[in-house]
Amino acid sequence: MSEISISLSTNSEDYVFRKDFTVQSYETGLHGFARPVALLNYLQAAAGEHAALLGVAVSDLRKSGHTWVLSRIHLAMERYPRGGETVRLKTWPAARDTLFTIRDFELFDSDGILIGTATTSWAVLNLKTRRPVKLVNVLPTYPINPERALADPFSTLPVNETAEYELRLPVLRGDLDLNRHVNNTVYAGWALETVPEEMEKSCRLAGLEIAFRAEAFYGDTIVARTALTEEGWYLHRIENNTDGRELARLRTRWIPLENTLP
Repeated sequence: MSEISISLSTNSEDYVFRKDFTVQSYETGLHGFARPVALLNYLQAAAGEHAALLGVAVSDLRKSGHTWVLSRIHLAMERYPRGGETVRLKTWPAARDTLFTIRDFELFDSDGILIGTATTSWAVLNLKTRRPVKLVNVLPTYPINPERALADPFSTLPVNETAEYELRLPVLRGDLDLNRHVNNTVYAGWALETVPEEMEKSCRLAGLEIAFRAEAFYGDTIVARTALTEEGWYLHRIENNTDGRELARLRTRWIPLENTLP
């Protein structure tokens, strides 16, 4: 059972949304820890519920022919929760400009210890033109808490010019969301599938950055290409296999598993 609360005080916790998640066994991976994609799903769920409380849910925007789209995400994890553990998540709108709004997150364990942070950038899309619109023309005013969980200027991610690992996959109906395009968490899953098995066995994902660049739809085939940089990061590129259109760029950072066990 998840617990939800929203704070309406006058301190730095103004309008912070809280939700608890229990890590299910089917959300865990090889070592019994929550998969990164499961945590991204938690972030998305909490963001959606908070948006509904603020009157800017997807269902609210669709009444005027608009919807939310995720532009960037940066997740940094100090420790992954195990199956059965409770993750206590906090989220809030942290900034808003002409075309983008920033939403940040903090993840805690049941003892209140910070185990992860994330920051995201969102735009509002016109469903007919499939183009971003000015937020002031679509969204009502809602409170901003300028505290940042993870400071990131969202600079352009580098692109891998060569691929050491490659995987082709069809877009399935189960990959789609309410907007009838591929859900943002699916891109992370595609990229992580291209990481060598020995890396997953011996290391854990410490940092994940995604830049979404185009939509993918049912019937498409995607190709995920991955290369290791000299700095030890993996760069990932998701493309439409038919026309080579770039759908997303990702960067992942991995650290030895034995250095992270509780």
